[in-house]
Order: sequence, then C-alpha cells, then structure tokens
Amino acid sequence: MAAREGSLVAAVLEHSGRLDKEHLGARVGRLSRRVEELKGEVCTMINKKYVEFLPSMRGAEELVTQVEGLASNIDQLKAHIENEVQRDLNVAGAEFTELKQQLERDTLVLSVLKKLQEFDTAVKEFHSALLEEQYVAAAQQLEKARSSLRTLESRKGFELKVLKALGKELVVQTQNIIYHLWQEWQKLIVWKLPPSKGSSSLEAVVLSELHLHTVPAQDKDTAVPPMQAVLQALAVLGELHYKLKDFGHFLLQYILKPLILHPSLEPVSEEQPDVFILRFRSQELALDEASPMEVFDKIKLVFEVLQKCLLNVALEQPGEGRVTLAELLGELIWEELSDCLIHNCLVKSIPTNSSKLEQYKEVIKSTEEFEKALKKMQFLKEDTTALLKYACNVNSHFANKKCQDVIMAARSLMTSEIHNTVKITPDSSVALPELPDPGSGDHLKMHRASPLHSGLVNLGSESRLSPLTLSLPTCRISSSVQQLVQLAYHTLLEATASTDLCCLQLFNCVRDVFQLFCEVVPTYHRETLQKLPQLAAIHHNNCMYIAHHLLTLGHQFRYSSAGVLSSVAVTFVDLVPGFRRLGVECFLAQMRVQKGEILERLSSARNFSNMDDEENYRAANKAIKQVLHQLRRLGMVWQDVLPVNVYCKAMGTLLNTALAEIVTRIVALEVTAMGGVRISS
Repeated sequence: MAAREGSLVAAVLEHSGRLDKEHLGARVGRLSRRVEELKGEVCTMINKKYVEFLPSMRGAEELVTQVEGLASNIDQLKAHIENEVQRDLNVAGAEFTELKQQLERDTLVLSVLKKLQEFDTAVKEFHSALLEEQYVAAAQQLEKARSSLRTLESRKGFELKVLKALGKELVVQTQNIIYHLWQEWQKLIVWKLPPSKGSSSLEAVVLSELHLHTVPAQDKDTAVPPMQAVLQALAVLGELHYKLKDFGHFLLQYILKPLILHPSLEPVSEEQPDVFILRFRSQELALDEASPMEVFDKIKLVFEVLQKCLLNVALEQPGEGRVTLAELLGELIWEELSDCLIHNCLVKSIPTNSSKLEQYKEVIKSTEEFEKALKKMQFLKEDTTALLKYACNVNSHFANKKCQDVIMAARSLMTSEIHNTVKITPDSSVALPELPDPGSGDHLKMHRASPLHSGLVNLGSESRLSPLTLSLPTCRISSSVQQLVQLAYHTLLEATASTDLCCLQLFNCVRDVFQLFCEVVPTYHRETLQKLPQLAAIHHNNCMYIAHHLLTLGHQFRYSSAGVLSSVAVTFVDLVPGFRRLGVECFLAQMRVQKGEILERLSSARNFSNMDDEENYRAANKAIKQVLHQLRRLGMVWQDVLPVNVYCKAMGTLLNTALAEIVTRIVALEVTAMGGVRISS
C-alpha cells in the first residue's frame, strides 16, 4: 500500500516541464479517494474501540502508519503543486483551484484523524500513569485528551458520531482520577470531630483534632511528595478550589472560630514521625473574654503549624501561574475569618470610656504584627489591611459602641416600671461639671464634678439667684427617669473629653435618647397610663422633670470643651415644648376619664328630685358617696405625687365638676317647680 502511494507521488513529480492537467487531476482524485477510504477505516477502528469495545490494537497501529505515510505524500504533493505548478495556473486556474480545494479538504480530514490519534494516545498514557500513581502526569494526559476532543467538536462539517462516545469516555476517566485523588486526600488530611458535629459548645469543640499525614516516611524516596502530587493533580483538573473550600470550612468551624469564641481553649501541636496533630487544651482558670493579643497568638500558632506541613506547597495553577496553597486558602477563608475576629474580638476590646483609648494602642500594634505575620506566610496579600483599618478607626468605633450602649441602657430604663418612684425636692442635686467663666477664656480646663442644685446655673459673678428660683417643685418621679437624666449628663460629660467626631456623635445620641422617650414610653405604657391615675400623674412629673433639665442641659457643657461643642449652638431647648405637651396631654386625658366617671355616677342620682321618696334619697346618697370616695381616692394617690399647685388645680377642677353638676341638676328642679306653680296659678 505504501509502495503504491510512493509510486503515485513519483509519477507526479517526474514531470519537470509542463504538467499534464488531466494526468495530475486523475492522480489527485485517486489520492482523495484513498484519503476517504482511510478516513472510513480510522472511524471504524475508533468506533469499534470506544463504542463497540472490540480489540483492534494491531489494526490501529497499521492505520497510524498509513496515516503518517499518506500525510507525508500529501505534503510533498502539496509543496510540488504550490511551487512547480503555479506557473501553469494562468492557463488552467479554475481546474487547479478545484484541485487545491480538494487537497485542503483532504488535509483537514487528516488533521481530524491526527486529533483522534492524539486522543487515543493520551487516554492510553493516562491509564499507564494512573496505574503507577503518577497523578500529575495522569491529569496532564487527561487534559490533553480533553483538548483534542474540544478541537474535534469545534470542526464544523465533521460531526462524527464517535465524538459522543469519546466524550462519555472522558467523563468516566475524569471521575475515576478524581475518586483516586479524593481517596489520597482523605489519607493525608484526617479530621477527628466530636459526635455532635453541629454543636459549638466548649465540651464538643475541645474534642476536635486535625491529623496531617503530609510528611513522607523516611524510608520512602519519592521525587515529588504525595501531598504536592495530589494537590497539583487537583489543580490541573480544576478541582482544587472545591477541596480547599471544604478544608477551609472545617478549619474555620472546628479550629479557628472556637479559638476566637472560647477564651479557655488553647491550641496544642504534636509532631510524630509521619503526622502532625493539632488539638485543643482547655484551661480551667480562664477569663470570660480573651484580649485580641491572646487570640492573635493562638491563630498564628495554628497557621504556623499549617504552614510547616501543608500551606507552603507551591502549585502551578492554570491561568494564574505559580502560587502557594496558603494564598489560595487565604482568598477562600480570610473574609469570614476577619469578620469573626472583628465582631467577636476587636469589637469587645473597644474601650467603654474615653480615658482608656490611650491603652488601645497596644491592640493596634498587635493587630499590625498579626497581619504582617500572615503576609509573611503568604496567607494574606500585601494590600490586605481589614483588621488594621478597623483597629485604627477606634475613635469612631468607640463612639458607635458608646452610643449603642447608651441607647440600649436608655431603652431598658424606658420600658421599666413607672411606679418605682423617688421624691424630688427643690434642694435635690445632680452631679454636674463645674462650669468655667465664659468671659475668662478658660475653655480647655476641666473641673471636677460638683453637686449643683437642680436647674441652678453658675453665672460667674458675686450676685447669685436664689437656689429655689429655677427649682422644680416637690414631687415624685420614676427612679428610671432620674437614672435616664443622669445617663444623659454622664454621656455629655464623656463627650467633652472626646474627639470632635465622637463628641458630635455622643451629643446627637443624647438627643436621640430623649426623642426615643417620646415614642417609646407613651406606646409601651399606654394601657397603664390610661387606667391608673397615679401612673398618669407620675408620667406627667417625669415629662416636666426632663423638660426642666433640657432647658439648661446643652449650655452647661458648652464651655466644658475646647472642641466642637464650644463653637456650635449646643441646646436641647427645642425639645422642651414636646415634653411638656406629652406630660400635659397624658394628665389631661386622665382628668377627662375622672370627670366622665364623676358625671356617670351623678347621673344615677335621679336628678335629686323628690328626696322625700326613699328610693330617690338612697340613689342620690349613693351617688354623692361614690363621688366623694373617688375624690378621696384620687387625693390619696395624687397628694404625694403631684406638685402642690398641680394637685390643688386637679382636685379643685374635679370637685368643681361634681358641684357644678349637682347645682345644675338642683337648679333645674327649682326652675321646673316654679314653672309648674305659674301654670297652676
């Protein structure tokens, strides 16, 4: 067969002069027919091997030899046509163009046959490498076969039926090697987890262990460590991301997060001849909350162990070049790990007092060293500074945390019981900062807190107002409201010693507290305020007490700070009308309820007519006694609660309502009687 093809080419090439077009066309036609025959034989062989599974190794080898010989002949003929015969194209251009197109089609068919040959060769070498546990070579051969199949599938006009069978074979072999690699992975990395995997309790997580069999035994001499071979093969196949994602999830859930959440846990590493073991040890005497420095040290110890026996493996990642396993793992878990460190470690370490902000520099320094250590291990990229940015922004976080604590404390006070009261007298005092003289320019000096009379302002001169001039009259208020006002004073005092940004946040936080009072208290205590007269009176006093302090609350701190409070209008006066209206409306609503009850009781007195009748007399007597009992009861619950002037006005109004109703009914009887006398006369 090869001799016959050789004689064909020799016959074509022996013409050194003008080429006989018909003679050349006949030979190209025979060559094309032979290509078609060879194409059919190759497809039949591939079909038998991958579809019908018939052994045809010898036939395949002969076909390969024939393909190579025929390809050589075609190349020679093509070169001869392109070089020698071009001179004759002007005479027979159309015919030679057709011959060239035919030759190109034959060349394309041969390229398809070569890709089929490459696919078959790659699959054979894949099986050999897999049997010898050369996972990297096996994965590479499988990718070569995949590339050949993609090329075949992309050739339009050559939709061979055998390609579907080749695709199935490729999927089967891919799953085969992945199964082997995952089996090797499970041998190299072993997790020993507690029986209750979902539990995050200290008793459960302390049982977690990580065994790394990543160091080959000393009696084994391998060119590539097993771990690196497995990882590189997974990388070639594109499966490394999924395994690392699972590993990172377990690492976070059973190692890293427990170290952050449980201060008593301490990581312990143990090295044996062929395994590294990472486990926990629980300290009996441990603090409720670990400092960021301690948590960072524990996390670093874990990563140092992983770096020593796992994360320092360098891999060729398709499309990314050479990277280490630490870089890949860092991209997968750092975002979740940093969020956990921030919310469960750094947030809790933020000071609750501005005087402790200076000590927070140690936390900032420790955070910077922690990030540098992880970058040195290549776990983090050089531009990653999430933890350090959060730690350095401590002033803003301090203000946010302080505001949150203040709002939570205030809301707790607002939802507590109103009936727990304290007595307020004109000489009651609240611990306030001593105010500097506005004209002295002493805005920077902070004085120690001294008790000032409620509502008293130091005018900075010898002539002073009477201590009782601006005092709140004697009454009872809720102890929770007194604590709420004290909370506002302490928060503003904290603001005067803080930065400008923090100062403004705390000032606005105090305003939010008082605005929250107007929304929460009337809603939360609506039912009791409507039903119980004493609580309505206490709420009235609470609102007036807060409004009384709001009149001067902002001005008392204006000259206590050299910052933003001294340069802007710091006042709460705009909130005063709202609080007064809130207290008055609640008490007036209760007054209307009491008036309605009085009128309802008097309506059963039968208009005080015909008092000689026993039933009418009893009805009128009962109504009068009920009204008197109601007034006595209100007097008992209001007398020690309301200020004297408010108490007198309230009781006088209710008594006047009762008397006016009685007089109106009696006068109506007299008018009726006089009208009857005139009619009879």
